[in-house]
Amino acid sequence: MNAPMIYELRKPDQIEPNKTYPALFLLHGMGSNEQDLLSLAAGLEKQFYIFSIRGPIPQPPGFAFFTIEGFGKPYREVFDDTVSKLTSFIDYACEQYPIDLKQLYLLGFSQGAILSMTLGLTLGNRIRGIIALSGYIPGFVKKDYNLQPVDELSIFISHGEMDPVLPFQWGVESDEYFSSLGAKVSFHRYQAGHTVSLSNYQEFTKWLLEDLTK
Repeated sequence: MNAPMIYELRKPDQIEPNKTYPALFLLHGMGSNEQDLLSLAAGLEKQFYIFSIRGPIPQPPGFAFFTIEGFGKPYREVFDDTVSKLTSFIDYACEQYPIDLKQLYLLGFSQGAILSMTLGLTLGNRIRGIIALSGYIPGFVKKDYNLQPVDELSIFISHGEMDPVLPFQWGVESDEYFSSLGAKVSFHRYQAGHTVSLSNYQEFTKWLLEDLTK
């Protein structure tokens, strides 16, 4: 079976027979590629199968997962297609590799965070946890998508208070929205722009490893 998307794989050096492993799916931001977020997952390959996925749309100097119609408004058709492709990729990874289906995690920055939160809503409790760095939830996702229960979902949401690309308030609204649905939300604000600070990296890594043992 061919993979529905291009990706980089990192995994433990020693794979034990008949053992399944947690999976971490990395989704980059606009104009980047599948190499970008691997540095944020350095060391986690000791515990996880890590799938860093390339966006399907050329966006120099790299790639994008969707195109933009307006401020905070992705082109719906393109966005819908990418959500479908990512869902198929998660299915592919779980079929092809020894993945623990109860320990699926998503980590995304910017466009990747937008899609990670969307997948959390469409796949619901099938996803164990999400790290959403500087993103938002499109209005049409809340309004039109077939949303699943998220009462067992854990989500780490962070946003820079000085973000010039996606307003900090959108991070606050994502926190409030997931909390209203009963998800277990950990919200973090940083004195930063549209980036991942060292303290942000340290805190989401700590959160992830702690959640893994619950």
